Amino acid sequence: MKDDDHVCLCFRVSKRKIVNFCRREKPAVPSLISECLSAGTGCGWCVPFIKELHRQSMDGVAEPDLSTSPEAYARQRAAYRETGRRGEDRG
Repeated sequence: MKDDDHVCLCFRVSKRKIVNFCRREKPAVPSLISECLSAGTGCGWCVPFIKELHRQSMDGVAEPDLSTSPEAYARQRAAYRETGRRGEDRG
């Protein structure tokens, strides 16, 4: 996923915003990202991804990333919105 791809599709919050917020503010818990950026407060799909970016940022990973393409991510979210369940397609 590239920096300007949206992690939170409901509120159009990019990976760049989340990573920069984590670097700048060093939130103790991922939910503080949601309080500031609203990411994760819509459909909930992005919450595990926000947690992963938070973990990577707090672990000092130079370039935090999500191992999925924007297309696969959007496809998985669409299926989640229809079924309410997360699939295993991470490609």
